[in-house]
Amino acid sequence: MEEFKGSAPQYFYPNKMARAYLMGLEEALGRAGVNAVLTEAGLSYLVDKLPPNNLNKEFSFEAFAAIQEALEKLYGVRNGRILAHKAGGATFKYGLKEFGAVLGIADLALRVLPLSVKMRVGLSAFAETFNRFSDQIVRLEEDEHHFIWVNERCAVCWGRHTDSPCCHAAAGILEEGLRWGSGGKDFEVVEITCIAAGHDACRFRIPKTPKE
Repeated sequence: MEEFKGSAPQYFYPNKMARAYLMGLEEALGRAGVNAVLTEAGLSYLVDKLPPNNLNKEFSFEAFAAIQEALEKLYGVRNGRILAHKAGGATFKYGLKEFGAVLGIADLALRVLPLSVKMRVGLSAFAETFNRFSDQIVRLEEDEHHFIWVNERCAVCWGRHTDSPCCHAAAGILEEGLRWGSGGKDFEVVEITCIAAGHDACRFRIPKTPKE
């Protein structure tokens, strides 16, 4: 697979994850919109051509972050981040939930657990998905009222410098994963620190109780 034309990338997502995100992006933007974003991001080799549906780590963090930046350039920062969030939610539907079976986490098994336990098990398994299959580094923290998803190495903002947290795609993915794992409940995931904004990690605050 042709690589992103820029400085040599060091870290990668598997093709399956990138493919799922681009499918989610098409749901949010339409095919013409996706092609415009890919061209703006310097990824014209992907126009009308999705990455293969395999686990080869060939989609660079640099390329993924370039898509986020291109969204903000073409649609404006606010709208670009809204679209990135929407595409993130669709990403889970288009591919990431398949990893549950690989890790032995089944929808039926999760359904019988209390919600807080279900969330802890599901988020831990989801973090393991990224740690095992990609070069992203994730850990899960917890206090009385929240889980904190911590990206120590984050593809979404890789190499970027922004005034405020910008990993809206990741928040969208987490919200949809929580909706699936909880049987349809909605949780508001908020990025509270971001590497692109000068912090040491990207942290996402996840309430233990769903929206009313």
